[in-house]
Amino acid sequence: MFKKFSKDDVHTRTNVKSSVAKTLKSKLVSQYPKLEDVIDEIIPKKVPISLYKCEDKIQLYVVNNEILFYQQFDDLIPELRLVHKYPDAFPSVQVDRGAIKFVLSGANIMCPGLTSPGAKLPEEDWPVNKIVVVYAEGKENAMAVGKLAMSINDIKTINKDTGIELYEYLNDGMWNFRD
Repeated sequence: MFKKFSKDDVHTRTNVKSSVAKTLKSKLVSQYPKLEDVIDEIIPKKVPISLYKCEDKIQLYVVNNEILFYQQFDDLIPELRLVHKYPDAFPSVQVDRGAIKFVLSGANIMCPGLTSPGAKLPEEDWPVNKIVVVYAEGKENAMAVGKLAMSINDIKTINKDTGIELYEYLNDGMWNFRD
C-alpha cells in the first residue's frame, strides 16, 4: 500500500474537531482494547490532530508531526513506529526467517511462512480482515502491518496462498515519510 508513498500523495491537510478526536479515541480503544490505558498518552488532550487525505481514499491521522494511524475505509491501522512504542497493544503473528526478505520487499505473506517452524500463530481463531502486526523469527521489533486474507484456522489447515495482505513494512514510503 505504501511502497512508493511520498508528500506528493497528500492532497489536503486539516485539523480535526475535538468531537472527531473523541470519536477517534473511542474507535481506537474499541478496535485495540489494550490501548485504553495509554490512549491519552498517544493522543493528548488539547493537542491538535491533523488529518491528511491522500490517494486511494487513505487518511493519515497525525499528532505532533508523527503519523499514528491511517485509515482506508473502516479500520484504523497503526503506523509501524506506534507499534514499536506499544508492541503489546496490537494482535501479532510471527513469520519464519525465510519470509523476512520477502516481507521487507513488500510481498504479501504466504501461509507457509506463517505455519513453518519458527513462525507463530495465535491459538484462537481470528477472522478474515483482522489487522495484525508481523514480527520475524529471532527479531525484537515488528517489521510489518497487514490484514488477514484468511482466518487463522484456514491459514493452519489450507496452508497455501496469501495469508496476510501487507499494508506497511520497514523502510517503505510510509516509514520514510516526513512532513
